[in-house]
Amino acid sequence: MKLSKTICPIIALGLSALAFQASAQTGAAGMRTDDQIDNQYKMDKKQCDGMKGNAKDVCQQQAEATRDKAKADSKAAKEKAESSHDAAKTRNEADYKVGKEKCDALSGNAKDTCMAELKTRYGK
Repeated sequence: MKLSKTICPIIALGLSALAFQASAQTGAAGMRTDDQIDNQYKMDKKQCDGMKGNAKDVCQQQAEATRDKAKADSKAAKEKAESSHDAAKTRNEADYKVGKEKCDALSGNAKDTCMAELKTRYGK
C-alpha cells in the first residue's frame, strides 16, 4: 500500500513533464525556415516586376517588410522553443530528485523497484 502511494504521484509528475515536452516540440515544428522565407520573398518581389514608379517601390518595400517580419517571428519562435525545452529539462530533473527522495523512504525490494522505475521514467 505504501508503495502505490509513493509511486502514483511520481508517475503523475513524470507524465506531466512528458506532456509539456511534447507541446513544446509541436510549437517548434511549426516554424518556417530561412529558405522558405527567402523563397516567399523572391516570389513576392517577382510580382513587383510588372509595376512601375512608386507602386513598384511600395511593392518591393512590402515584400522586404514581410520577409523581415517572418524572420523575426521565426527567430522568436526558435528562442521560445529552446527556452521551453530548457525549462522542461529543469522541471524533469527537479521531479527526478523529488522521486528519488520518496524512494529513499522505502527499503528493500520496494526501494529497488521504486528506483528502477524512476531511472527508467527519467532516463537516468
